[in-house]
Formats: sequence, C-alpha cells, structure tokens
Amino acid sequence: MVWFKRDLRIEDHAPLLRASQEGTCVCLYVYEPELLAAPDVSATHVAFINGCLAELGEQIEALGGQLVIRRGDIVDVLSDLNRTVGFRRIRSHQETGTEVTYRRDLRVKRWAEEHNIEWIETRQHGVFRGQKDRNGWAAKWNADMSCPQTPALSGLQTISGLASTGILSTAELGLGAPPQTEVQSPGSRAALRTLHEFLHQRGEPYQKAMSSPLEGATACSRLSPYLAYGALSMRQVYQSYQRRAHELRTRKKEGEQGLGTWSRSLSSFNKRLHWNGHFTQRLESDPSIEKRPLVRAFEGIRSEAPNLEHFEAWKEGRTGYPMVDACMRFLNATGWLNFRMRSMLVSFASYHLWLPWQMTGTYLARRFLDYEPGIHYNQLQMQSGVTGINAIRIYAPTKQALDQDPEGTFIRRWVPELENLPLRWLAEPHHIDMIDRHQSGFVPGESYPLPIVEHREAVRAARDRIFAVRRTDEAKAQAQDVLKRHGSRRKRRGRH
Repeated sequence: MVWFKRDLRIEDHAPLLRASQEGTCVCLYVYEPELLAAPDVSATHVAFINGCLAELGEQIEALGGQLVIRRGDIVDVLSDLNRTVGFRRIRSHQETGTEVTYRRDLRVKRWAEEHNIEWIETRQHGVFRGQKDRNGWAAKWNADMSCPQTPALSGLQTISGLASTGILSTAELGLGAPPQTEVQSPGSRAALRTLHEFLHQRGEPYQKAMSSPLEGATACSRLSPYLAYGALSMRQVYQSYQRRAHELRTRKKEGEQGLGTWSRSLSSFNKRLHWNGHFTQRLESDPSIEKRPLVRAFEGIRSEAPNLEHFEAWKEGRTGYPMVDACMRFLNATGWLNFRMRSMLVSFASYHLWLPWQMTGTYLARRFLDYEPGIHYNQLQMQSGVTGINAIRIYAPTKQALDQDPEGTFIRRWVPELENLPLRWLAEPHHIDMIDRHQSGFVPGESYPLPIVEHREAVRAARDRIFAVRRTDEAKAQAQDVLKRHGSRRKRRGRH
C-alpha cells in the first residue's frame, strides 16, 4: 500500500519506488472528512490538490497502474482495502502537520500494529523525527538533500478493478467553490517548469526584488505550493539549484562577466531552502508551536476579546492603510504574497490591531495556497513577538508603501478606489489636501476608509505590552530554553 498525502508526485518518491520493486501494490489517496473540516483547510487548497491528483493519476496509469481515490476515515478505508485485497505493508512519506494530522497518524499506527501490518514512513524535506534540538541538524539536512534522487520508475503493477471515487470536486466534498481564482497551476509538470524558469530566466533579480509585492510576483521562485503538496521534492529543488550554481561558477571562472547578480540571488534562494527545513523541524520537534507561544510567558497576552470589526476590515482589505489593503486583496485573489508583505500583514494584525496570532493565522492558512504548517506557525509567532529570541519587528505600512511600491503601481492595481489619487497621497490618502480633494473628487472616509487605528499610538501601546513581558525574569529564562532547543547553530560572522 502506497499512501499518498502531501507528496503528490512520482519522481523522487522513495515509497512508490520501493513498493514497485516489491511486487503488486495499491496506490491510494483519501479525502479525509476530519481533515477537510479542519479550520485551516479551504476549497482553494483542495482544488489545487485535485489538479495534482489528476496529473498523478495519469502518470500512474502511464506506468501501468491505477490511483485509487476514496473518501472516508483513513482507518475505515484501510480496513476495507485490507479485507478486499490484503496487504502486509504501508509505505508513505512522513508528514509534519497539525494536531489533526498527528492524531490521524497515531490512529493509523495503532490500526497497523493491531493488524500486524508494517508501516514504513520515509523522511522528506530534511526533517528528522526525534531531534530535540538543533545540534547537527544543518549538516544532516545538507547530507539528506545531497543524496541521489530515487530512480525513475519503469513500470508499476497495481491491483486492478478496485473501487475508486475518482476526483471529487470541492462542491461534492462540501467545501463550495474556491474563493480564489488566480492561483498557480497545479501538478508536477507545472512545478518543474516553474523551477526551470526561476533558475534560468526569472531569478536574476531575486535578491533585491523579493521584497516587492509587484516585482516579487515574477522574481520569486513561486515553488512554495509545489513543495507544500509534494508535487516537487525539496531534494529536486536543492539539487537543481546546485547544478545551476555550479554552472554559473564555471562560467565565471572561464571569464564571463556580469554573473554576480545571478550568483547573489541564488545564494539568497539557497538560504531560504534551508529555512524551509529549519522551521518545519521546529514544529516537528515541538508540535505545541501550532497553538501556544514558544515563550509561555506570552500566553494570554492578547486574551482580551478581539475587536471583530478590526478583524473583518483586515481580512477584507479595508483598514485605511493602502499597502496593507492592497496586499490582503492580492492574497485573497491569488493565494500568494511575497514574504515581506506576509510579515507586514501579520505585524499589522498583531501589533496595530492587537489580534491573537492564532485567530489571524487560521484565516491566512486558508488563504495561502502554499500553507505549510511548520513555516506558517513559526512565522506567526515571530511576527507577533512571542518567540522571545527574535527581534521585535513592527512594520510601518506607510514606509512599506513608499519603499516597496514607490510608483504606486501595486496599490492602484489592488485598491482601485485610489487609482486617480496623486502619487504623493497614495500611501496616506487621509492626509490629502483640499486642492487635490477638489480636483480628484476623493473624500477621505467615503471614497476609501480612514485608518482604523493611529499608527504611532497603536505601535507605542503594543511595544509597551510586549516588552513588559519580555523584560520579566520568567520570559528571559524561557527564551534561553527556546534558544537552546530551536535556535540556529549557524556561526555569526563578526564585524571587521
């Protein structure tokens, strides 16, 4: 039994290869009602998964096999298939997910043990089970990612004639229509094409352009959804990066000029591949990160009843801060946003609006097509100031607008209420003078909302609250423990 979860590919898929070498197998994907009902799952996610499944099914058929798709509790599905065909082994990739997937896996483990069925889970993404701290992790990640990819399958023998629901639409699964309509194309072919285009065509300005929501849309790799659902393995990405970096070094040694920007951008990209594993490893080592702050002293700091009107305004992109609103509307339409602007959205919600990160995080999880729990919950905590080991970074929306959208192109595209406003007022339209009000017909508070909070006042109050906790002996001691368990072991370069 090959159980597909967040590994929807046939390339570099060790469980599938091993099963094909052992004889007849069953390739299985299950729509699990418990997972579909989880608050962090959306129709957009499932629509993307369906696209990956369609391609996966075609690829398995081309190898001579069948992808069996079922709907139901995973233990019930496994029990039914075991009664029908009998199997002695389950192969799958390890998954570092949420409490829901963890409980699910425990139930599968108990069922397998009760039925004398071996369950072999293969590591992926350079995440190591049982690792309690970060000692030696980076070297292990590098070694794991440098291992040869599993060879391509030449054929696949599966049991024929098994009942399969086929791919079920989001409506059939009770999720309704996907709210986001401009998302990336699913599947391994799209993933490999995206990888090649980034490494050879789009990626040269990556280092500088990644911070801009406008330029980052094309300069960033855009590989995150494919990694999140396993349409592409991290090893495929890392080794493709290595080949491209080697090629550039060779060309530079041969005297070719003008490759510095490419080299710097790929170096930055490599760091982010490591960060992917770094943060997912944190969640693997400490699953409580999903719901509780790393430094427990911060627990309950935002426990007062959240302002639901502020929450709704933030979700819908009508906070009165154009850069915040443009980014949220862009995310709501496309399922993607560059890293800096994601950080700004969380910072604004956590500091300016003082909303709990668990609350805003659930909304963002549903909106991010590339939602990866390990990265998601770590970043929520970092940008909300509750890790104890990271700098308190509060983004000023006006500054971000001026820095990252100096011509106003992004804001005008996603906040069309402001498209006719003179550039000098675009970052802070509520300050427009009477002459430009008259000429443009723009009325603050009517044409576009006034800021729902005052920036300086909100930031001052948030800093006071955060640092009041951070300065306590309890928080300091807990932060030291967090650093020992989860802090990077990378040596910092001294100043010269």
